[in-house]
Amino acid sequence: MKLWDKGFKVDKAIEAFTIGNDNVLDLELAPFDVLGTMAHITMLAEVGLLEKKELPKLKKELKKIYISALKGLFTIESGVEDVHSQVEMLLTKALGDAGKKVHAARSRNDQVLVDLKLYGRAKTIEIATLTQKLFDAFIKQSETHKNVLLPGYTHLQVAMPSSFGLWFGAYAESLSDDMEMLATAYKMTNQNPLGSAAGYGSSFPIKRKLTTQLLGFEDLHYNVVYAQMTRGKTEKTVAAAMASLASTLGKFAADCCLYMSQNFSFITLPKEFTTGSSIMPHKKNPDVFELMRSKCNAMQAVQFELTMMTGNLTSGYFRDLQLLKEKYIYLFKEMKACLEMALLMVPNIGVKKDILKDDKYVYLFSVEEVNRRATKGLPFRDAYKAVGIEIEEGKFNPERTVKHTHEGSIGNLCNKEIQRKMKKARAKINGAAVDKAIQKLLKA
Repeated sequence: MKLWDKGFKVDKAIEAFTIGNDNVLDLELAPFDVLGTMAHITMLAEVGLLEKKELPKLKKELKKIYISALKGLFTIESGVEDVHSQVEMLLTKALGDAGKKVHAARSRNDQVLVDLKLYGRAKTIEIATLTQKLFDAFIKQSETHKNVLLPGYTHLQVAMPSSFGLWFGAYAESLSDDMEMLATAYKMTNQNPLGSAAGYGSSFPIKRKLTTQLLGFEDLHYNVVYAQMTRGKTEKTVAAAMASLASTLGKFAADCCLYMSQNFSFITLPKEFTTGSSIMPHKKNPDVFELMRSKCNAMQAVQFELTMMTGNLTSGYFRDLQLLKEKYIYLFKEMKACLEMALLMVPNIGVKKDILKDDKYVYLFSVEEVNRRATKGLPFRDAYKAVGIEIEEGKFNPERTVKHTHEGSIGNLCNKEIQRKMKKARAKINGAAVDKAIQKLLKA
């Protein structure tokens, strides 16, 4: 079944090439396609394009399909082109002519658009929830180990004293900025394109603000041409937010791989969180972090793939846009997997104490010594030169104490301020309002 069927058969090779793996990817969109259809037919009944008595019957069947999709039981039958065709076919089989009316004032273009908006919105909320949990785990580790010192590096050379509190807290604050990016992506997904049809609207007297309300969208994409233009733009915006988050996770994973090396030996993992070697019995490898690092690098590339796939398209719909779907769905799945794994790993990271007692870290205290002398009245540049000469002559023997008090330093982590930043960003992603609207739609 094809919604555009005109009574002739398409060449099988052409059909296979143009459909691709849509029948697999569309299973991810099935619950959202049903929700879009429920809102649409509610509006059709409101404007007289559907008989009032037909609406309850259609919604009852749609709820059955929705539950089936949530349980993973929904399938797209052989010969059926996509999720939209399958849903309409099921309604027509169950209710006859009433099922044939649900496509009035719609195009597959805006069906896909609204499906992807609803899917992206739901998945962004899910990613935001996991990000918040990971943030909390970082803050907890930061507070637990705030007094345990750690070498800081520049150019991978010993630089200045740091701490595990500072290190864990850095990734917490990074996630707060990532949440701001997610909030922007959420805002882009939380606008209603439904009713734009093929990109030029409809002569039917539809009420687009009604479907906006029914689906819990914050606002409407008003201009119907622009509504279609958001296909690709939305995905790229989300991909940019995901790239920011992937950058944070990837850098953290890289740190962990380095810090678990015997040459550093700063952190540990429970043995059951590591893997071994087929010939080296001593090995406990941080494979999880290595894979996370690589997956995060791959996720950061998606925004550029999407840009290349859409960069030379004029306004209006093109079949090229179909290929964005696979990248989009992949992105959410991979990010969820990495966040869930990070949530398992971070609380179980153990830290080594007294690292800085090792003589190879003596030069970490050179800046501390320069500053100590400067506070006693010696000009900073003279103090710097004096300490430098002592280091070159092998006479450097500093006080191994650290006294940092300014905001965001070893002695003043500002974790409460960082938590306020995260709370403000997280509040912009209002999943509760969305859930309330969807539950109301399902009950009506």
